[in-house]
Amino acid sequence: MNRLTPPTHLSARQRWSAGRLLAWTLLIGMLLVTLAPLWMVIKTGLLHPQALYAESTALWPSEPTLLNVKKVLGLMSTDEALALGGSGAQIDFLHALGNSLLFTGIIVTLQTISAAMSAYAFARLRFPGRQTLFALFVASMMVPGVVIFIPNFILIKELGWLNSMLGMVAPFCLMQGFSVFFLRQFFLSIPHDLEEAAILDGASRAYIFWRIVLPLSLTPLATIATLTGINMWNEFFWPYLVAKDPAQQVLPVALQSFKSQTPQGQPDWTGLMAATAITLLPTILLLLAFGRRVVESVQFSGGK
Repeated sequence: MNRLTPPTHLSARQRWSAGRLLAWTLLIGMLLVTLAPLWMVIKTGLLHPQALYAESTALWPSEPTLLNVKKVLGLMSTDEALALGGSGAQIDFLHALGNSLLFTGIIVTLQTISAAMSAYAFARLRFPGRQTLFALFVASMMVPGVVIFIPNFILIKELGWLNSMLGMVAPFCLMQGFSVFFLRQFFLSIPHDLEEAAILDGASRAYIFWRIVLPLSLTPLATIATLTGINMWNEFFWPYLVAKDPAQQVLPVALQSFKSQTPQGQPDWTGLMAATAITLLPTILLLLAFGRRVVESVQFSGGK
């Protein structure tokens, strides 16, 4: 029996190693599938327009070029773009970029502040109907966004806010169900002793919220701001529905207009992919900078 023990132990180690190898193989496979569209965008954006179909199956352009980036940024005339082999379509990329930054910045700021105040009220204040109201906030996460698009559009139209930044940001400015739930879970973990000591010193609830609670909650606030910023940066349907004026277009809408303005009958795929790659940069930088904190903060609030 003793002679059989080492082979049995070795077999268990082999099974464990095989399991780990399989897990890593699946993880790498899913990672490759996830990154494949991003690779395709970058690769196509670096292709010369005349080499688009000749090198469609290549892993990397044989002669990468930044001409598409220059064309998208407005550093190339229409005649030069046509001579390059593109469609000649134009996009005011920098103006659309400014609109996207303004659109995202306003919503992130107002939504984070309003969600923090609501979450603190649900976590610390006692008022009639508190549990019912909080349950309604949580239940709102189950309502598809497309269901409220038509009522919101009618309201914005009646207010005369079409083709304006105000009309684009209005439906997103107040708190969202997930943000309130997420921050409430964190606020519940803050010791009551800190607030009770401040109250004994004569501090008001507003002072406690702004000067004690918020400085202790920078990580979850940054998490909410990051997630909201990524969602709003990529928001397409509502700005497309409300703001038809090119002067009010955000980047996703401007890219759609760029794709449709093709006088030669087919989209300028290399220019479109170059613009898309530039548009993705802020999102990628946010995830690289705050991705770990977002995951840790979500795990902490979920555990609570």
